[in-house]
Amino acid sequence: MPTITYREAVSRALREALREDERMYILGEDVGAYGGAYAVTRGFLQEFGPRRIMEAPISESAIVGTGTGSALGGLHPVIEIMTINFSLLAMDQIVNHAAKIRYMSGGQFSVPLILRTVTGGGAQLGATHSQSFEGWFASVPGLKVVVPATPYDALGLFRAVRQERDPVVFVEHILLYSTRGEVPEEPYVVPLGVADIKRPGDQFTIVAYSRMVLVALAAAEELAKRGINAEVVDLRCLRPLDIETVLQSVQRTGRALVVEEAWKTGGFGAEIASQIQERAFDSLDAPVLRVAGADVPMPYSRELERAAIPGPAAVVQAVETALGK
Repeated sequence: MPTITYREAVSRALREALREDERMYILGEDVGAYGGAYAVTRGFLQEFGPRRIMEAPISESAIVGTGTGSALGGLHPVIEIMTINFSLLAMDQIVNHAAKIRYMSGGQFSVPLILRTVTGGGAQLGATHSQSFEGWFASVPGLKVVVPATPYDALGLFRAVRQERDPVVFVEHILLYSTRGEVPEEPYVVPLGVADIKRPGDQFTIVAYSRMVLVALAAAEELAKRGINAEVVDLRCLRPLDIETVLQSVQRTGRALVVEEAWKTGGFGAEIASQIQERAFDSLDAPVLRVAGADVPMPYSRELERAAIPGPAAVVQAVETALGK
């Protein structure tokens, strides 16, 4: 099976969509001649032309508003917001308009808008460019939030997203673009709202999403060397959320740890922990644990930034502490 990068998987998904759906176009900042801020749309302008690959002014509200209106008009826009931090400038368009229109129109209108954006820290971009807001969007009815961790899932989930009538926030982590994984040449689709057990185990359940899946897998490998067999569950989507797979894992292992990069206070991990507590309490041998980003603005200093973002060592320590090691 061929091995490609996460960047190549997203690029393949977009190119495939543009070739197969004449209603689809891409709108965003630097998506054309520059090739995208993260080189995902490199060569797209030459292949598809300026009517399909459209440069936008630096106005996120205008970008999302244009995408929403064109989706209502029958097009299938892929809107790129350069980083999820900039989505704050388009919250009204995303939360009050795109997410609500089908409900408020009684199903008469839908907004098949795909909003691609980049989340997370680790690239020394400072406090205002390194935040993780995907959990915020997952709290909004009418939005779907997809957080692929691997090239395979990025391509397969995007194919599923193309079939959605509702707006989807497709979130790519900045540090995942250069990671590699196996992706088959044969067509496949990863359905929304189906979590994946990335590593089976029977002593501890570790729940994660986006880049924290890789952190959890690295921690699980280290734990295995220490005689602890941990299972890693990749949520893949925050909304719709496949809590059943998480609960089934916890019922097998009796213990759970939720790992996310976002701030611990108010983080989406609290929702996962709460649902485990409510629905699998009798299966738990200990309280549900959480490992999350530090409750501070992201430092610019490389060493401080690393300290603020959960790594494998923090996950290993949490598991061993819970087990009394």
